[in-house]
Amino acid sequence: MPSENDITIVLAHGAWADGSSWEKIIRGLRAKGLKSVAAPLPLTALTDDVAALDRVIERVRGPIVLVGHAYAGAVIGQTRSEKIKALVYVAALAPDEGETVADVFYRAAPHQAAPQLAPDANGLVWLPEEAFPAAFAPHASAEEQAVLFAVQRPIALSCITTKVGRPLWKDRPSWFLLAEADRMIVPETQRLMAERMKATVRSHAVDHTPSVTAPHLVVDMILEAVRAVGTSL
Repeated sequence: MPSENDITIVLAHGAWADGSSWEKIIRGLRAKGLKSVAAPLPLTALTDDVAALDRVIERVRGPIVLVGHAYAGAVIGQTRSEKIKALVYVAALAPDEGETVADVFYRAAPHQAAPQLAPDANGLVWLPEEAFPAAFAPHASAEEQAVLFAVQRPIALSCITTKVGRPLWKDRPSWFLLAEADRMIVPETQRLMAERMKATVRSHAVDHTPSVTAPHLVVDMILEAVRAVGTSL
């Protein structure tokens, strides 16, 4: 029979990030004997990102706990694989059917330290360097903030303006790490989304990027989901 060790954790990064943002989580899960893989999202369109995630899921054997940070909450909600047994949202956006990422992101007034977002001539949105210590990862070290800025990947407007279909969280158990000190996604918005998802909520005084600044809390919540899935295998 399958066991917890047969579960693979698939990690989906958010906007302005790449798979390296999960490094501490990958190490933490490995220390617990769990396999993980970070899905590379192109951030060129919501449909492109879902397709990229599905390609990674296709390569995984056995049950999956699917984890999304920030924008990737919308992406993990649009996959349909039967391998996925639970969803974990890390300070993530979870639009409902017919909503866009922008709808939920701009539901409330932004934090005063949040950067003003605007596309460049190519229709891509970048974060300025000062946004990383101010809002994206204020609890990170200066060195970590510099790395996050250096590896950032821009997001296309179509990623946040495309309406989503029926989200998978309506059909799978979900967990939600609510970042109380988040300056990118207003905590009240996170709470609203988590409540309507009927997610298991774990609220912590962390910033927008706890995978970097509080990885033990992210690992603990993933492990909670893994254990719950393990009992049903």
